[in-house]
This record gives sequence, structure tokens and C-alpha cells, in this order.
Amino acid sequence: MSNITEEIRERLFSLSDEKYRDFHSALMPATEKEKVIGVRVPVVKKLAKEYFSHPDINEFLSDLPHKYYEENNLHSFIISMIKDYDECLLKFQKFLPFIDNWATCDGAKPKVFLKYPQKIYPKIKEWLYSEETYSVRFAVVLLMDKVFLEDNFSVEHTEMISSLKTDEYYVHMVIAWYFATALAKQYDAVIPYIENKVLDRKTHNKTIQKSIESYRISDEKKAYLKTLKY
Repeated sequence: MSNITEEIRERLFSLSDEKYRDFHSALMPATEKEKVIGVRVPVVKKLAKEYFSHPDINEFLSDLPHKYYEENNLHSFIISMIKDYDECLLKFQKFLPFIDNWATCDGAKPKVFLKYPQKIYPKIKEWLYSEETYSVRFAVVLLMDKVFLEDNFSVEHTEMISSLKTDEYYVHMVIAWYFATALAKQYDAVIPYIENKVLDRKTHNKTIQKSIESYRISDEKKAYLKTLKY
């Protein structure tokens, strides 16, 4: 363990909140509680801003795998602040295989990727067909951003995501989340996937559930979606 990793770990433990640790651990059943320090996300983001310009930060970024959940979050927040596309992509690709939970995955949002949607799109397609659960989930989360779901929307996105075959719970859930969000943003293009029951039963019904819970979908459309349950 490098000196900077040790320093960061001590800082994280000094900021831990035991009640928050218990609460947040319960939301991540796939992550061992011993790997959660209990530091709130805004606090970790503030720490990331502090360490972003640290002269030894690359030692921490290279010190993989990290031991604690918050170290992974800190890592992703630091990478997400990198403004150079190539540098950000290089560092993120080294880190991506070590993401092991939905919260770190969904919290990773490098701004530079969304600034250059045409450049990142081939990588998204590559990640989408990865055998690694959180590479797939990360790709779907990116395609859920307004950059792709509004400004650069294509039915190719829905075709690719609907064709994914997986037994992974966290991939099923993000597919349902994607289609529920897409119904709110691109209803006419997406409703045929629900009408024709393109998704597997579990994902199909979860999509409808999430859509019904959404404030962005009209009551009329919600009533219709209820009739399309398996």
C-alpha cells in the first residue's frame, strides 16, 4: 500500500459515520459490510476535489484493487474530474474492471465522456457486450443520460440494450431503469418494446413498475402500461 493510499484511508476513517455505514451497507447486499467505512457521498466528493491535484495521486489510482468501497468512490470521482478525454478514458478503463457494486458504478460519470458522445459511443458499445457486470451496467447508465436519451437518441441504443441476455440482477435492474426512463423521454419509439414483450418477463414487469412510479409519465400512459404486464 502506497503512502498516499494509507493517508487517504486514514482520512476516510476519520470521516466515518457508523449509522450511515449500517444504512448504506443494507442497500448494497452484494458488498461485505467490512468493506464499507461509512462516509457520505458528498463528503467523499469533497475529498476527491482536495486530492485531485495531489502530486502523488497517480500512486493511489494505480494501487488497485482498493480495499474499501469509499476508496473506489473516491477513485471514480477523481477520474470523473479529468478534462482530457484520452487521459480520462485511459484511467477509467484501468479502473472499470475493479468496480464491484452498483453504487460506485452509477456514481461514476466522467463529464468529458458526455462532452464527446460520438467519441465515447464505440466504447459504450464495447462495454455493453462485456462479460463484466458493471461494465455492462456502466454502459447502460451512460446511454440513460440526456446526452444520449435526448440529444443523440437512436433506436440502435434500445435495440442493443433490449438484446442483452443476462442472469445478473444488477444488469436486469438497469435495463428496466433504462426503458422506464426512455418511456418518459422517447415514448413513441420505446412503447413497441413493451407492447411486443421484447424484454424478458422480469425486466418487462420491472420496467412497467418503474414507469408507473415515475412522475414524468402521464396518468393516461401509466394506465395503459398497467394493461401490458405479463
